[in-house]
Amino acid sequence: MPAQQGLRTCSRTACARRAVATLTYVYADSTAVLGPLATFAEPHAYDLCETHSERLSAPRGWEVLRLALGTQQSGPSGDDLLALADAVREAARPVRRPVIEQPRETGRETARKGHLRMLTSDD
Repeated sequence: MPAQQGLRTCSRTACARRAVATLTYVYADSTAVLGPLATFAEPHAYDLCETHSERLSAPRGWEVLRLALGTQQSGPSGDDLLALADAVREAARPVRRPVIEQPRETGRETARKGHLRMLTSDD
């Protein structure tokens, strides 16, 4: 069965079945982690079909950590969509700028030079 464009197949030799899980190793902890198919193919991870993921065994002294395979969401959660909608509403809300009152002139203009004015106060 030839692999379709974008369809990942099992990493096991001579297996052309569709990959459903990704296997990674944590060498420092002597642990093999089998979880849902990674979003992207990683060079240090192995994609496995259902058959090979069920038959997976690790070397003696190693622990196999199996994560639930069927719980991966295909898109954003409801909470993600609500947070995005709130952010869009907030960004679209008009900005209220405070009204700054211009100071009232208390004197009378006696001279002008360009944009500058000289005022005198009537004390």
